[in-house]
Amino acid sequence: MRRREFLGLAGGAIATWPLTARAQQPELPVVGYLNNTSPDDGEPRAAAFRRGLQEAGYVEGKNVAIEYRWGEQQIDRLYALAADLVRRRVTVIAAGTTPAALAAQAATTTIPIVFELGSDPVRLGLVTNLNRPGGNITGVTNLLVEVGPKRLELLHELLPTTKVMALLVNPDDRALAQAGARETLSAARNRGLELHVLNVRSEGDFDAVFADIKRLQVGGLVIGPGSVFDHGIDKLAALTVRHAVPAIYQFRSFPAAGGLMSYGSDILDSYRLAGIYTGRVLKGENPAELPVVQATKFQLVINLKAAKALGISVPPSMQARADEMIE
Repeated sequence: MRRREFLGLAGGAIATWPLTARAQQPELPVVGYLNNTSPDDGEPRAAAFRRGLQEAGYVEGKNVAIEYRWGEQQIDRLYALAADLVRRRVTVIAAGTTPAALAAQAATTTIPIVFELGSDPVRLGLVTNLNRPGGNITGVTNLLVEVGPKRLELLHELLPTTKVMALLVNPDDRALAQAGARETLSAARNRGLELHVLNVRSEGDFDAVFADIKRLQVGGLVIGPGSVFDHGIDKLAALTVRHAVPAIYQFRSFPAAGGLMSYGSDILDSYRLAGIYTGRVLKGENPAELPVVQATKFQLVINLKAAKALGISVPPSMQARADEMIE
């Protein structure tokens, strides 16, 4: 073979090799990440989820791809977004909230689903048993609804003479709103408290609901779980102080923003655990046989500056039980 012909053949081989190599590489498994928050609000939790995936051996862009779908606070959008992930034939759906898990369940009975949610998945109908979920769904529950009565109890301990309280819920988030109202109303009755359940669908409702709180002479406020409250946590904290309404929420972000106190599980750790479970499913484990992980550690955080602004003296016994005091 003449030298010019050889170089031409060699050059052609070099030019086509990358295309051939790419064609031979296996396609990456795809995780469909479904959440009803926005990318900005949801990024810390998504990052915790990715940390869990990495602990399980999966790194985004290296050996797994992630398709993100954000509901932007519009819960009804989740059903179309879940259906889109099913059409794209993702390998597994990671549902980051209770509404997302219910939407994913409605969309598929075959694609594995790993949830992170705030209530009892058996009561929600997502799994048949916590130890052996059955079907195509498993995940992590932080039991935010189930500890709602504990938040009411803590607030009443701090405000023993208060007899009228309120609970904020998002009625569009039907599963959480109904369960949260039921549990907290029962706890209020047991303590001889009058509890008003007030609806908030969007951040635009905050000012109106605080007018209702003033009209009803509410002395303490329990903020229920839901992305609408996560999204508007800074405004909520400011309103509770401005209107002199002692309040408790589930996440540390509330007292960190200037609210009175919070009691709940470590939400970022729950997302990390969901990432680990997603990695295990990617490796071939059956969701039906992966026990649902339940939160076991709950943290009490109190903002002493907010307490002082509200004219509240936090008893030493409660301060001693707090996991963190913000001053």
